[in-house]
Amino acid sequence: MARPPRLAVRAVIVHDARLLLVNAYKDRSDLWCAPGGGVEPHSSLHDNLAREVSEETGLRISIEEPCLVNEFHDPDGDYHQVDLYFRCTVADARIDPAWRDPEGVVHNRRWVTREEVADLRVKPDALARVAFDGESGVYDPLEPIVR
Repeated sequence: MARPPRLAVRAVIVHDARLLLVNAYKDRSDLWCAPGGGVEPHSSLHDNLAREVSEETGLRISIEEPCLVNEFHDPDGDYHQVDLYFRCTVADARIDPAWRDPEGVVHNRRWVTREEVADLRVKPDALARVAFDGESGVYDPLEPIVR
């Protein structure tokens, strides 16, 4: 029997025309994504998102409206994740270079321009459009998991 889909929340944070991305796959992948992570039961989506962004970056965020839904799965296994993306802002965008994710998941984080996103492997595909063009209500359909 397949396990149920995992629910996660992610932050689309653009500050001074730069998008915040994280790499959670040290020594395994060059894939970049928006900060965030799994939703814990009995905690709101906003509380989960604020916790995840703080853990991964040390930043405090203000959470705004949802803007993107993405889902991915392992076609050869039982993994399926649904990511809900929210627009967020930060008052102070400085990331302490000594910051370490207490969970040990995120190993790198960076602010990138739209031009720099084009040179990176970023998922989901719609992230740059949502971040830089202001699109909302976007559904990025089910895609295979990327390693």
